[in-house]
Amino acid sequence: MSRKEDANPETMTVFSPKLAARFDALVLKYPVKRSALVPMLLYAQDEVGYLSDAVIAEVARRIGITELDVRNVASYYSMLRFKPAGRYNIQVCTNIACMLRGAYDLYARFEKELGIGHKGVTPDGLFSLEEVECIGACSWAPAIQVNYEFHDELKPELVPGILDGYRGQARAGAPSDRSSSLGSKARSDPSRPEGSR
Repeated sequence: MSRKEDANPETMTVFSPKLAARFDALVLKYPVKRSALVPMLLYAQDEVGYLSDAVIAEVARRIGITELDVRNVASYYSMLRFKPAGRYNIQVCTNIACMLRGAYDLYARFEKELGIGHKGVTPDGLFSLEEVECIGACSWAPAIQVNYEFHDELKPELVPGILDGYRGQARAGAPSDRSSSLGSKARSDPSRPEGSR
């Protein structure tokens, strides 16, 4: 994250030119700029990795509200973070459907394999782990989401293979693009273990 060199603080940004332009277009889609707040926060988090003080300040300035207003909204949504997450953010659903089909055992296996707990980040910054409410995959429970990639109908014994797959992606230099859905790729990849999408 770097600020553009510019003498005018009104045009300085912590975002890429592409995202700054997206924000400019986004606020024009709504009759009230404030309506763009949650989408802006999600896009900002995808690019920066979390909602830093600089991100919050710039979003507030772009919408014309206070930083406190931004923080109040952001703190309501569990999917928004105020601290950096790992390159691969693992979200284990423990809502009722997943819970009944073994989500807590699955979560415990991730904790054991990674050596971290809820909202923890591995020392190398590669993985973070969190327990979350419904991710919308109830029919395929238990399910997890890694960035925007879904894995469903999981069993604890599949966890090491899933982690090894992401470690391999990291070694190969594959992007961990938080801003694009990888779900369809995961669902069509025959090299994934059965039950992992």
